[in-house]
Amino acid sequence: MSDSETLLEFPCEFPIKAFGLVSDDFPDKVLRIIRRQVRETDVVSAQCRHSQGGKYTAVTILITATSKNQVDAIYQDLTDSPDVIMAL
Repeated sequence: MSDSETLLEFPCEFPIKAFGLVSDDFPDKVLRIIRRQVRETDVVSAQCRHSQGGKYTAVTILITATSKNQVDAIYQDLTDSPDVIMAL
């Protein structure tokens, strides 16, 4: 499969998950990063969960994705952020 091919059909709902250390503003930081690539109306939902030990936060943002390039750009922006430990 080439870089431009994907099994997804766009537009589609697509979950983006980011992990970071617990802080009051981590969920907002993740949302701001995603909104660089996504219109506000394309953010479907957002959830935040803390790890059992309370050290980490997982933020899941469900978006209406419009292209593979858009999704790739979101992941690049998230992994470039020093606040994001991992993005899935």
